[in-house]
Formats: sequence, structure tokens, C-alpha cells
Amino acid sequence: MSEINPQLVKTLREKTNVGMMDCKRALTEAGGDLEKAETILRKKGIAGASKKASRTAKEGIVASYIHLQGKVGVLVEVNCETDFVARNDGFREFVKDITLHIAASHPTFVSRDEVPVALLDKERDIARGQVLNKPAAVIEKIVEGKIDKFLSTICLLEQGFIKNPDQTIKDLVTAKVAELGENIVIRRFTRYQVGEQIETGSANSPADSAEENATAGA
Repeated sequence: MSEINPQLVKTLREKTNVGMMDCKRALTEAGGDLEKAETILRKKGIAGASKKASRTAKEGIVASYIHLQGKVGVLVEVNCETDFVARNDGFREFVKDITLHIAASHPTFVSRDEVPVALLDKERDIARGQVLNKPAAVIEKIVEGKIDKFLSTICLLEQGFIKNPDQTIKDLVTAKVAELGENIVIRRFTRYQVGEQIETGSANSPADSAEENATAGA
């Protein structure tokens, strides 16, 4: 088998954030095909992340970010399994990217599991009202498609990464798990924006913010 070009290994490393040796093995398995090698790494990363997902992640860091000359602020807690990884530069850079993303993309929940049933029911009613006079089966399919799109705008893990919209935050987490070899969990976050609470005089709940985002995007 021919020797794998080091530049190709470097290119794959930059695209996937996976270790050099894993990139070289994937390229060897793919016969030097960059796209196939990336697919191999993604499959392995997903499988590896799934195996690690049940492992306890009690270490980690709380990070902050202030954006737009003090107009937006973010606090986020990201957990890993060991203090060793919590001090790793790659992990800390990953957490920094998460804070930047939250500041720019304004998610409301970490995952769809956190979204209140009442909010989803309301969105379904709105969606059904937009597709009247169609067969029931077709309506429900369209409605669920709209709900998936809605969730992809308000749930952090389902949003396209601000630095690479083709990669979701969930994909980014999976890649980092594969790179660092530990379970990683985005536990929680808070995003503040100057003026957003003035009308009510109290902090908006996540459901209120999601509803406002949906209304603004309608």
C-alpha cells in the first residue's frame, strides 16, 4: 500500500480535530480518499462517543464571555471526566467556542429534552393552522418537520456551529469526545443581553425567550 501524504493527514486533522495517527489510519483504510476517511472518522467518533455517554462527567469548567462591548454575556458549564482533561488546552478552546456560539446564535435550551411540552404543543397548533385543507397524514408530517426546524433554532446541540454551519454543536461535541477520549457534556448555560428584561422587569424564562425567538422569526 502506498505511503499516505503527510499534507493529506494534516488536512484531515484540521477538518475533523481528530489525532494525527487516527487520521493516518482512516486515510489508509480509505485508500487516500479524504472524503471517505472523514466519513470513517465520523462513524468511529459517533460510536466512541455513544460508548462514553453513560460515563460520569463531574469535572470540567465554568466559562464566561462578554460580547459586543458589554452588550451580551454568556456563562456556560461544560463537564468532562477528569481534571486532567479540564486543564487541557484543546478542551478549554472547545469551551471558548461554545461560549462564542451561544453569544452569537442565542439558543434557549441545551437539548430538545429540556423544551417544555406546552411550548411544543403551542408550536404544533400554529403549524397545523398553516397547513389546513390537506390530508391528516400529510399535515402531521409537515407539522413534525416544522417542529424539527423550530427545535434546531432554539436547542444548542442542534444548531449549526457558528464557525462551521455544516457541523452541529452535537457533532462538535462528538468530535471532541473522540479527540480527548472522555465523555463531554454541555451541562447548562445562561445568556444575558442588555435590555432584554426591561419590559417585564424580571428575568425571562427559557420558554418565554423561545417563544419570543419564534415570533421574531415568523
